Parts: sequence; structure tokens; C-alpha cells
Amino acid sequence: MAHLNDPNWDLAQPPTASTETFAEKGHTSSWSEQSYHETETETASQFGSTNVDTSKLDLREAKLEEFNDESPYAEVRAAVPNVDDPSIPVNTFRVWFLGIIISVILSGLNHFFLGRWPSVAISALIAQLVALPAGKFLEWLLPTRQFNTFGYIWSFNPGPFTVKEHAVITIMANAVYTDVYSTSIFAAQRVWYNERPTVGYEILLTLSSQLIGYAWAGIARQLLVWPSSMIWPSALVSCALLNTLNRNWGKKETKHMSREKFFLLVAVGSTLYYFIPGFLFTGLSVFSWVCWIAPENQTINTLFGYNTGLGLGFLTFDWSMISWLGSPLVSPWWTEANVFIAFVIIYWIIAPILYFRNVLFAKYFPISTSSAFDNTGLPYDITAVVDDNGLFDVEKYKAYSPLFMPVNLQLAYGTQFAMITAVVVHTFLWYRHDIARQFRRSLRDEKDVHARLMMAYPEVPAWWYCALFVVAFVFGVVAIEIYPTQFPIWALILSLVIGFIFVIPVGIIRAITNQLPAINVLAEFVGGYVLPGRPVGVMVFKTFGFVSMYQSLFFLNDLKIGHYMKIPPRIMFMAQVVASTLACFVCVGVQEWQFANIEDYCMPTQKQGFVCNDIETFATASIIWGGIGPQRLFSAGAMYNWVLYFFLIGALLPIPFYFLAVRYPTSFWRYVNIPVCFAGLAQLPPATGIAYSSFAMVGAFFQWFMRRYHFGWWLRFNYILSAGLDIGVSLGMVIVFFCLQYPKGGVELNWWGNTVWQNTFDAMGVPALVPNGTIGPLVWS
Repeated sequence: MAHLNDPNWDLAQPPTASTETFAEKGHTSSWSEQSYHETETETASQFGSTNVDTSKLDLREAKLEEFNDESPYAEVRAAVPNVDDPSIPVNTFRVWFLGIIISVILSGLNHFFLGRWPSVAISALIAQLVALPAGKFLEWLLPTRQFNTFGYIWSFNPGPFTVKEHAVITIMANAVYTDVYSTSIFAAQRVWYNERPTVGYEILLTLSSQLIGYAWAGIARQLLVWPSSMIWPSALVSCALLNTLNRNWGKKETKHMSREKFFLLVAVGSTLYYFIPGFLFTGLSVFSWVCWIAPENQTINTLFGYNTGLGLGFLTFDWSMISWLGSPLVSPWWTEANVFIAFVIIYWIIAPILYFRNVLFAKYFPISTSSAFDNTGLPYDITAVVDDNGLFDVEKYKAYSPLFMPVNLQLAYGTQFAMITAVVVHTFLWYRHDIARQFRRSLRDEKDVHARLMMAYPEVPAWWYCALFVVAFVFGVVAIEIYPTQFPIWALILSLVIGFIFVIPVGIIRAITNQLPAINVLAEFVGGYVLPGRPVGVMVFKTFGFVSMYQSLFFLNDLKIGHYMKIPPRIMFMAQVVASTLACFVCVGVQEWQFANIEDYCMPTQKQGFVCNDIETFATASIIWGGIGPQRLFSAGAMYNWVLYFFLIGALLPIPFYFLAVRYPTSFWRYVNIPVCFAGLAQLPPATGIAYSSFAMVGAFFQWFMRRYHFGWWLRFNYILSAGLDIGVSLGMVIVFFCLQYPKGGVELNWWGNTVWQNTFDAMGVPALVPNGTIGPLVWS
């Protein structure tokens, strides 16, 4: 990939710099003691027709016959070894036994607690941590006797538990720890639309939506996995932890603190510390101290509040709040700077101007909330505008109220509209030649050391991916035809086309920046126009349009982990598909059991807290987009028509920054990434300013200061620190929930440190104005 297209490539550092490898700590190994220059092919395609003098830049690449023995990226060198032993066993009984058990438990528990408030989620990092001692236990327990099955020699215990076995189990956990998205449709159909979907329909729709995106990964792997420039920062954290845990298992390091000891101290410390902001003194998490001073000053709470305010401030003492957007120790610093600058401009400058000028009745609602409101200032009641069959009722809508959105929700939709067009334009400007060239290349054409090492293993045949697509597509067609989903086959095809179009442009952004632009808003927007008055149909449209791409990118991320860890691709494919398939059956089964055995499940009065807040948000979105529809919200003459101009803004903004970067290739302009600016704002709301300011502050310290001035420490410990903090918080949440909050109604500490932030206008969502009757138009249709 042309390096000017790649902000992670350091143009200021010549390629003759020495680097410390993962495998040879304390030894210097230079990856650049060879002749480097730019090939004619690379030069011709780098900037299209733009002539750029790159002779003074270090944009030099090796010839095909001159290979690098190290990755040119410090992030990769810090986490991944540059050696491999193809004889290490991978496809073992231990892998499948532990992988299947962990996949079933992880997917089942996470789905069980998804509908509860407060909820708890067991991350894949915890599964990764548990898998190693479990594997070592099986290494000790299982017999080593060999068996001959139809000529295949195998054993329950082929030897020491290996890092590659650990990696495959981790990949299976990664495939299932996020919930199966389609179960939100089934819960919404039961509770909000008074329908009773059949188990067969649920299984088929779930399998189709979860697996169909995997087929697209087979098409995109040439561009998003094989090139060294697609570093996938989130994959590097998993690799760093895998290598750290396995490299010196049972060994002692005397020269300096080992990575293992450092990780253990951080993880234990993070777990113990979480009890303070997570239970003993929750005000340290929601540290809106200005609001504590003036709890009933609406202006102060609007500006400085961490719940429904703008979150002006930088202080929080809770890692779960700091890492709300993802770990700031993982994303490149230039990415974090893009996101934070965009946030400041849109949400700390534009949003308060709109709010305090009362644009579109803004002051009658909190400035930042994901809820929609009616013309009395109360949360919008979707049951008031649907009939007994779950269809949108125009007459009920006319008798009730138009829908109103608070300022930050309007801007949230606008920024996501802008992100969609920005991704397309940015990808065309920067990567059009790279994409065309990469699809003509094979793995053997890659110069990267990791790509060369992977040539020892046979790739997955293309027909495997094609067969998976056909099976998943047939499942989807059968599901929507046997059950009245309000969703025709042509809409299924359209939703899949939308998801497929964005796999590569969104995947490039994800692989380089660690930001994941979400197209769920686009799927809702298009679904609302093509399926008007069909809220269930729009939910299904959104699921296939969004989840298919989302699953594809998760699979590609795991393929990159396998690429770094040298896992045979065919074993990767089988592990991912088996784990995902199991999760489909487990999650549907768990949800069926919950509705059958938990009294008042998904009702506001449920005694154990299984009130399904996420499902309520999902159902609300279905009636907004599929019932009221984008025509009434955004079309010409509608109240929020102005938000559509963000499509144009997103299309235009990347263009001047592209030409500035081409004209001044060593300047900061090459780091300006408009899709990242908008994609990073996708968490708003419910996220508020503190999630962004603390993310940028911590990221600046570790990803800029420490990486620049203490590179040796950063290279050795940065990703391990991130993994330790994440695991500690996850373990702390699980312990607090199961030991303190869940048993017998839970334990509560009612003291100032836990209530001071709750007794503010910010926490209560008090608006600046209260309607005297109703607001807005007197007649609507």
C-alpha cells in the first residue's frame, strides 16, 4: 500500500532504524539493512494522476525479491513475533473441547444478562485468560496415547499446550462474546408487537444474519488481512496478551520485570480498584464535581453534566468510563486526535449554540439523551401509534404527537449520515488504486514477513466461502417467507448489497485506525423509505444490512489474529463458523427459556431487573424509522430536514484535505481523516463529553508522549497494560454483580459518594424549559 495513504507509516523515520524484535529481547535486529526503493508500479498508482516528488521522502519499498525480516510498524513489532514453527499442533482435541465449552458458556451468560439492569458482560479477554490454565490442566490430565482413525494419527494430548491452541480458543471466544443481534427482533416482536415468533423462524433468521457476512470476508481478506499496512490495532492487543501469557509460563525473568508479572499486577490491581468507582464511591466514575456544587443550576448541569449534559471536563477515575470508546492505549494517537477535535467542534461548540438558542424547541428536552420526546416534553410512547397487529396507525399518530429529538440526537444522526458519504469519498480518493492492485495479487506477492510465513499453510478455497453464503442466504429466504415479517425477498437482497458495499471502505478504516464506522443508521434510513409502515420489516432490514458487515469485520479481525499468530487459515475458518453457529442456538435457547421462566420478563416492573432497556431502544427505533418513517422526519418540509445536509458535508470534506496532504506530504494534513472524525462520534448519545475528553487525554499520554519519549517502555508494556486494565475492569464488574448486586436483591451503599451525582439536574434529565401545554405544530400528518 502506498505509504502516504497510511498515516501509521512514519515518514520522518528512515527505514534504516533499528528495531527490537519480540523474539529477541535485548538484541538489535534491523529490518532495513537492505536496499529499499519505490517500485514503478507503486509510484504510478500512489496518487493517481497527481505528480508528487517522493525522492526526499522515505517512501521506499523492497523489491519482491527483497523481503523484510521485521514488520515496519512498531505496533506490530511490539506484539507479534517474526518467527514460526509450522510443526506446532493446532487442530487438537483440547482446542475443540475448550473452545466449544467456552463458546457455549460465554454466549449463554452474556445473552442471559443482556436484558438486565444493571447488566454485566463477560469479555473475550476473560475467556482468553481462563483458557491458558484450562489448557495446561488438560495437558497434565489427558492421556498421551495415540490413535489411528482411518489413517489419521491423533491423540487427546499431543504434548505441551501451545500458544497456537490458545489463539484458536481465543478466536472462538471473540466470535461469540457479543450478543446475537437478531434476538432483539424476537424480543421486540413478543413484547412490543404482541407477536409469537416460532423457534424455527428464530433459528433460521439468526443463522442467516450471523453467518452470511463471513462469506464476504473471503473476498476482502486480500485487501484487509494480507497487507502489512492493515495492522488491526485491536488484534495486536490479543496477540500481545497471547504471547505474554504463553512465552514464559512457569519461568522466572531476572533482568527486569517480566511482561507476565507486569500483566498480573495490573490485572489484579485493576480488579481490586474497580470496587471503588464501581461500588464504594460511584461519584469517582461520574465525577461531575461542578454539578455537585450547583446541582439545581440547569445551565451548569447542561454544560458540565456527565449523564444528560455535554460533559465539559476531563476528570473521571473509572477505567470503564475512560475506555467507553475503546482502550485509548490501542488506537493510534492521530486517530484519537481526529475524533476529539471533531467532538469539540460539533458537541462542545455547535451543540450548545443550538440548544441555548432554542432551535427546534431544543430547550424543552435535555441536551444529550438517546430518547425521543412528544409535544408535552415526555418520552415518546411508541405503543400510542401502533395497532394491535404491530403496524403503524396514522390516525393514532395524528391524535398523539409528532416526534421531537434533542440536540445531540439530531447531531448524532447528522454525523452518521456524514460518515457514510465520507467513507466512500475518502476510500475512493486514497485507496482506489490500492484496492484494484491488491485484488490482482496473491499471498505470495506480499513482502511482509508475516505474509511470507503464512505461505506454509494452505489458504481457504473460495468455494468454502461461496457455499457458506448460499446456505446462509437460503436460511434467510426461508425464514422471511414462513413467518409474516413484512420483509420481501427483494428487501433482503437490497439490505445485503448495502452491507457488502461498505465492507471494504469501513474495513480499511477499522484496520488502520481501530474505529468502526457503523452503518446501522443508513440501514434504518433506507429501510424506512423502502418499507414504509412496516416496523418489523425495518428491524429485519437493519439486521441484515448492518450485522452482515459487522460480522464480516469481526471475522477479518480474527483472521488477522490468525495471520499474526500463524494459525492455519482452514482451522481458523472452521473454528469461527462452529463457534458462531453454536452461539446462534445457545442465544435463541436462552431467550426462549427467559420468556418461559422469568416472570414479567422485559417488563418495566420486573423484580430482578430484567427490564430489557436495550430491547426497548431497539423497538423504539423500529417505530421511528419503520412506523413514523424518515419521510415525516427528514424529507423536504419536515422538522429535521436540515440533518440531510450532512450527507453533502461528508462527501465534500475529505476532498480539500486529500489535496492538501498530496501537496504537503510530510505535513500534519496526511493525518486528517474525515471518516474517523465522524465515525468516532457514533457513541453519542448515550456517551457524553467525559468519555471523549478522558479518552483523548489518556491516549495523548501513552500513544504520543510515552511512544515518542519512552519508546522502549511503550514497546514492552503498552499493550499489556491495556489488556490488564480491560481484564481487571471486566472481572471487577462480574465480581461486584454476582457478589454484591445480585444476591437477595443486592447490597446498596446509600451515602454521599454514591448519591451526590444522582441528585443533580444532570442525572434527572431536567430541561431548561417546561412546556405550558404542548409545543410544536398544531397539525401533523
